[in-house]
This record gives sequence, C-alpha cells and structure tokens, in this order.
Amino acid sequence: MANPGGGTVCNGKLHNHKKQSNGLQSRNCTKNGIVKEAQQNGRTHFYDKLIVESFEEAPLHVMVFTYMGYGIGTLFGYLRDFMRNWGIEKCNAAVERKEQRDFVPLYQDFENFYTRNLYMRIRDNWNRPICSAPGPLFDVMERVSDDYNWTFRFTGRVIKDVINMGSYNFLGLAAKYDESMRTIKDVLEVYGTGVASTRHEMGTLDKHKELEDLVAKFLNVEAAMVFGMGFATNSMNIPALVGKGCLILSDELNHTSLVLGARLSGATIRIFKHNNTQSLEKLLRDAVIYGQPRTRRAWKKILILVEGVYSMEGSIVHLPQIIALKKKYKAYLYIDEAHSIGAVGPTGRGVTEFFGLDPHEVDVLMGTFTKSFGAAGGYIAGRKDLVDYLRVHSHSAVYASSMSPPIAEQIIRSLKHLMGMDGTTQGLQRVRQLAKNTRYFRQRLQEMGFIIYGNENSPVVPLLLYMPGKVAAFARHMLEKKIGVVVVGFPATPLAEARARFCVSAAHTREMLDTVLEALDEMGDLLQLKYSRHKKSARPELYDETSFELED
Repeated sequence: MANPGGGTVCNGKLHNHKKQSNGLQSRNCTKNGIVKEAQQNGRTHFYDKLIVESFEEAPLHVMVFTYMGYGIGTLFGYLRDFMRNWGIEKCNAAVERKEQRDFVPLYQDFENFYTRNLYMRIRDNWNRPICSAPGPLFDVMERVSDDYNWTFRFTGRVIKDVINMGSYNFLGLAAKYDESMRTIKDVLEVYGTGVASTRHEMGTLDKHKELEDLVAKFLNVEAAMVFGMGFATNSMNIPALVGKGCLILSDELNHTSLVLGARLSGATIRIFKHNNTQSLEKLLRDAVIYGQPRTRRAWKKILILVEGVYSMEGSIVHLPQIIALKKKYKAYLYIDEAHSIGAVGPTGRGVTEFFGLDPHEVDVLMGTFTKSFGAAGGYIAGRKDLVDYLRVHSHSAVYASSMSPPIAEQIIRSLKHLMGMDGTTQGLQRVRQLAKNTRYFRQRLQEMGFIIYGNENSPVVPLLLYMPGKVAAFARHMLEKKIGVVVVGFPATPLAEARARFCVSAAHTREMLDTVLEALDEMGDLLQLKYSRHKKSARPELYDETSFELED
C-alpha cells in the first residue's frame, strides 16, 4: 500500500471456478454458517462460527401509512412555503438580502425543503444538551421552544438520572472522575491540555509513542499510528493510500468518513451491496478482466472498504468471505472498526478476534477511541511499512494538531485495563458484561414483537419506528420516563426506515435494562410499534446472495 502514483500492482488472474453459496439465503433470525475460504492446498475450509442476524420486513399497511405520512407532510410543506412567500406566515429560515437578489442564491430553498418543513417539526428530539458525564445515567438540561422548534430557551431545570441508551459508551469507560483516573490528572499537570503542533513538527510526545506501541500490542500487529480525530482518520488517510488509477470497492452502508475519504482520493469508486460477497466478487472479477475504463490497463490497486459493525444496521461484516475474495483477486482490505474495537470479540479485539482470524489477514486496521475507550481520536494499524508510509504521507500527520496528552493517557489507561496490565480482570469482565447485556436486550425486544436489525452480538440495536410522527412521539415519551434515546431518520436512513438506535453498555445494570424494556413495552402498545411477524427481509438485495446487480 505504498505511493498511489507508484507502479502497477497485479490484480490476480481469473480462473475457472464454481459459484459458491455461503448459506445466507434465510435471513430472519436464522443461524447461518459463515464460510471460511482459506486458499490452502486448493481446499475450502468452513468456520463453525454461527451468525444470527435479523432484517425483518414491515407489514404492508405500515409502509403505506409511512409513505402517506411523508406525502401529507410534503403537501403541507408546499402550502407553508407558499404562505411564507406571500408574507402570510413569518419565515424563520435564512434568506438572501435584498441587495443580493441578482446573485446566485447562497441558500437553496428547495434543497432545504425537508429541513425547513419536516425536520423542524421534530427538531426538539435531537441535540439535547447534557450536563454530566455520559455514563449509564446522565443529566439533561430541559429546554422549550416558543416558535415551533426554530429556537430554544432553557428553563433552568435539569432532568436528573436519565438512563443513557444513546451514547457509544460500550465498556462504560466514559465516566466521572475517580482515583483510577489519577494518571490522567498527573499527565494534565505535566503536559497541559494541548500540543499546539503537528506530528511532523513539535507534536510527537513520548505519550504518543507509548500509546502506539500499546495499540500495536493490543491488536497483535507490527505497528500503529494514532490521530487526534476519528473521522479524519478515515477521510485524511484513505487519500494517502490510493489515488488516480486505483479502484475502491465500498460497501453501500459505509460511514460518511469512509465515503468522504474515498471521494477525496480521486480513485474510481464502485459500490457493492451490503455484506453481499457475490456482489463484491462480481465487481472484483470485472475489475480484473476489464481493467480501467477506456485504456483497459490494470488497476494500480484495488482497495475494499468495509466496517466491522455498521452503526445504523447493527450488522457485522462477513469478514471470512471478504478475506477469501481479497486473497483470490489480490486486492487490499481496509476495515473500519470504530464500533467493533473493544466491543466485539472474546477480549474486545474486534471482528478479527470475533471470527478467529489472524489480524495480519487485514491490510489496514482502522478504529477510533471515541466509543469503547471513552476518549477521542483514532488509529491505523498493520504492517510496519504501511505505518511508516503514513507517518510521512498522511494529511492528518502533516497538517492536523496532535492528540491531546490527557486523551492519550485515557486511552493508555483503557487499553491496560482491557489487557489486564492494571493487575485486574475488570477489563475482561466489562467485555463479557457487554456481550451479556447485548444478548439479553436484543432477545427481550424480539420477544416483545419489535422489529430490530442487526447481529445478535452487536451492541448497536436499531428498533424500527418507520412513521415520522411516531419518531417524535417515541423520543418525547421516553424522555418523560427519564430514558434518553437516539432516534434516526432520513437522510441518515432510507426514507421509510426511521428508527431508534440503542447502544448497550457494560455499565448498564439488569435493573436499568429492565426499566427501559418495561417502558418500551408500554410505548410499543401505546404507539403500536410491535410490527414483527417474523417474515423474510424487506430488503433482500442486502443479503440475498442470488441477487447482486446494483441499481444505477
């Protein structure tokens, strides 16, 4: 993975082979065998690892009412825009100044239609300010709006001890100060709060080197490099690995940071269907056979971009098959473990450990410290020559400020905690408690009749709400019951698949989870959210291995 402008890399030759089925035809809460295709002695081996994922369809009447809700909201939106244009209703949105009427509009009215007329109606359910550590319980500042959510004012009241079901605090390490954090306080006193320089100049500290060595040891790889921002770890490093003349094959549900990094690289981007290895193989085969458009030259590099745990679907990458394909077609594999590192695997080492794979099978291991580690920033790990290359060519290393020393110490403390280097087994206990809480919470929701997405081992639990009106009602009623939830809708999800996204934590007690489940059971009956009929996926294109043609 050296200089993107370097010599051509062989993409492999296409051999005659039989189409292989990886047992993913049955999708709804069925146990599917995950195929391990190791090209050893010309034979294919199979994992005994079973994976349980659910992507159930909604009843027809639910989808009909969902689209009707958006349709009615759109009609009223046009009516209100008409009234604003004629001065009948006050316009609170940004408008052009009169003296700039002849300019190209800076604020595109139609592009903001959804935000102005639909999002504003339910805006109070997002960006709620909290005033405590994001532990299993937190405090929320109460606010009200006098102009239909265009602006808010604080009442001065604080809603105490709200159960936190929205933060990515998977291991419960984002917490109030205690004596175990003494080392962070010591580092703050010695190093201060910031570095005020880049890694290339005066911004590399001994703490950064200690952290990088510890990350490499934790992941069992040769080397690692850390960055001050998780999002930029993807968006600023992918352009350093690939460029013009390279091909990126990206999962259709990849995070925005991966998408941005791919676009900034200048490489050709092609999308494969989510976790669909036949869709990926078709793109790989075509890339090898046909090469680059027009010239038909071989691609300089082929890079596959995937995530470990997908944050909106709760699904886990089908890593064994993807590794088999990348070996077969001589491609590189880049995996984003932002939501899986620390949260998945027997000891929290991510999806490679979850599937029992050697981390050296993955060319680029990326992850963030913002979720399981209760800190900030990200890392890239792998072979030493890869990391050495990024130290020189990474945009983040050249231009971005280095990681804050207290943040680095928090990550070091968390890693030592996980690895048992603090002399206790509490880190391992946290990982096991997270897995236990995740399975319990998911199982209870399914028993109640809710439609939930994702893998049974994923601590990210999407609960489908569908209708826009129910999204707002659900979040407001849950806060009244002192439960903080995250609701997600278009454009972060497909238009008709609005959902609540729960994040389970090792810090959640059984009593907390039972309180949340009791409230959900009540909300499910009140808002009629128990749609589950245990049918096949409404989105078979995601997982039906017999269908892999992408739409234009």
